[in-house]
Formats: sequence, structure tokens, C-alpha cells
Amino acid sequence: MDRPALAGFLRTRRNGLRPEDVGLSPGSRRRVLGLRRDEVAGLAGMSTDYYVRLEQARGPQPSEQILAALARALRLSNDERDYLFRLADHSAPRRTPLDTHVAPGLLRVLDRLEDTPALILSSLGETLMQNRLAVALLSDHSAHTGLARSSVYRWFTDPAERELYPEADRDRQGQAQVAGLRVAYGAEGESSRAGTLVRELQKRSPEFSAVWDSHAVATRFDDHKTLIHPELGHIELGCQALFTEDQGQALLVLTAAPRTEAAEKLALLAVVGQQRFAPAGDR
Repeated sequence: MDRPALAGFLRTRRNGLRPEDVGLSPGSRRRVLGLRRDEVAGLAGMSTDYYVRLEQARGPQPSEQILAALARALRLSNDERDYLFRLADHSAPRRTPLDTHVAPGLLRVLDRLEDTPALILSSLGETLMQNRLAVALLSDHSAHTGLARSSVYRWFTDPAERELYPEADRDRQGQAQVAGLRVAYGAEGESSRAGTLVRELQKRSPEFSAVWDSHAVATRFDDHKTLIHPELGHIELGCQALFTEDQGQALLVLTAAPRTEAAEKLALLAVVGQQRFAPAGDR
């Protein structure tokens, strides 16, 4: 592990970013041009003390999970991410369409979307990043671990996953999930993470097996969704996807037509966030 080089690389990347580059407000009394150490630590989900020690070349060897979080927080390109891993004496992650390092271009767009729900997904339906409104509308997907990080897996193993959609639309949504998974499976093969996901679902869900055997293959670029929020009820939204060049990741943006009931509900959601409304009798 090259601690001095790692420390220098982290400092230069931090100093090269501005708060607005990562979706933060610069504030009126800012003393530094780049990001502060505590801001990077917060974005990466680690303690400020731990990050400071890395920049001072006196920290322990970071794990692969820590390095991945730092690469995301510092908006590193794939080449920069790989360099960071090698400085810390780890092998660079294999680059495939199933790579979960968030594409910096998609992340820059997500950082600027504040008034509509948006999230970045892998080709396996794993939520890599969500903005505040996406969390309020869809719940916080960062709580999921293992295979359950994939929306396809949750759809066929957790009945609660379907409550977000009207019953009449659930078959279509399930078929679309499987068709998207087959795209990833075709790109990576049976020995990949996509293959593992398919095998586990075939064991656990006869419904998945039946849909899988239909051999539908499709990537959705746009869609229309009716989602059911526990407090606001049905919300009709347009859904647009912006893909990376290899189609390994997608930025999903949910929008409401102007001056509609759905637009009013999204505006209310922006105010209340994840709060739950009190019953009428309790107000």
C-alpha cells in the first residue's frame, strides 16, 4: 500500500471538486474552494477521523468497500477508481456491464435533480443511488443487502415489493423485470452475477421460472407508471431512462405532467418527505 501516494491522490481529487459538483450547497461562509474533509466523509458514509487519517498517510489499509465508497463520493472515473484501488494494494475491480461503480456522468445529472424522483440502477435492478424524492416515494433501497439488492429478486421473493403497483399492472411489471434481467444474462453469461440471480430465482419462484422460459429480452427506455404511495395514493408518472454507453447502468427519472394531480402530489411529497400523515381524528 502506497500511503503517501494514496493521501496525495485523495487530496487532489477532493480539492478539484466544488460543493455543487456533488449536490451540496456552497454556503456563504466557505473558507475552501474544494470539498471539506467532513463532506467527503459524509458522502462516503465513513467517519471524518478515518478519512482525515487516510489523507495524512497514517490510516489502515482501506477495504474494497471503503474504496468503492470513496470513488463514488469523489466522482472518480473508472480509470481513477482503478488507480485508487491499486494505490491501496487491492486489485482493480473487473470492468463489466455489471460493474456497480456509479457512472460519474449519470451521477452529475442526478446531483442536479432536486424536484423530481430519480435513481441510478445497475442492469440487475440494483439501486446504486437515490435522490431525496426517490427515497420518499419508493423507500430507502440502501437497506437491502445480498441478492435482495436487485429489484428483480425482491419482486419474486417479497410480496411487499408489489404493493407499490396496482394489481392490474403487476404481471406487466414482472415480465419487464425478467426481460431486463435476460439482457444482463446474455451479456455476462451463466457464471456471472446475473447467472447466480437467475439460478436462485428459479429455485425460489415458479412464477419467475415460467416468465424466464418465455425468453423475452428487452430494455425499457421509457414507460408510464402508476405508483401507490401509502399516504398520497395513486400517482401517475412518466418514466425516462438515460443509459451509459454499455447500458450497464441507467438513470431513471420519474416525472409528472404539469398542472396535474400527480404534480401536486409530488410537490407535497417534496415537503413531507418520508413523514407519515396523522389520521384525521388525531389532528
